[in-house]
Amino acid sequence: MSQSKTARQIQAAAETLFAEQGFAETTMRQITTAADVNLASVNYHFGSKQGLIQAVAESYLHPLCQYIEDAIHERLSLNSGDTVTLNELIEMLMRGLLQVHNHNTHALSMFSRLLDLAYMKNQEELRTYLLGLYRSRLAVFLELLRQDSSPMDDDEFFWRLHFLLGSMVFTFSNIHTIARIEKSDLNKDIEIELIFHRMIPVISAGFMARSEQTHFCRL
Repeated sequence: MSQSKTARQIQAAAETLFAEQGFAETTMRQITTAADVNLASVNYHFGSKQGLIQAVAESYLHPLCQYIEDAIHERLSLNSGDTVTLNELIEMLMRGLLQVHNHNTHALSMFSRLLDLAYMKNQEELRTYLLGLYRSRLAVFLELLRQDSSPMDDDEFFWRLHFLLGSMVFTFSNIHTIARIEKSDLNKDIEIELIFHRMIPVISAGFMARSEQTHFCRL
């Protein structure tokens, strides 16, 4: 169902403020001022600040999941008997993020802030909401990722997934600072696509590395 003009206005203002300041730091007064609406309008369209955060999350995570689902479907339809490699899967993830970023320049900052917020101990409602919407949509991706990883127990795979998320959150949330350091030290300008490309083999190697329970590895 399409949003009304007022709802889009409120969400756009919230996205900008969330990306620039963070979720906790952004107040409802700031949102209503930026959107030029009153608090009643926000409550009518989104119910609360939490409802607004969930709407913003959906606007980024839905197209990302859709891209990954479509990429996997296309890959399997072409070569259904072949293993989908770790590099292919991580590249799908990175290309999905790049596509969302190209559509909305707040995407990387918002993605990292959402992950950071979702893991705070007082955000059980947000975690439950996001898992309910997207766990099933990412199930095939995670299963394929597990199949081409080094043999490991469930708990180790769980932690390696979070190492992946952690590296992404750090990179995306600090990307402009890192870019300034690169410019100062190496006299090079940032290229988002190249950064994503460089992350692929590093993240893949983390999943292929020897498990603490095994005596061999894929490397």
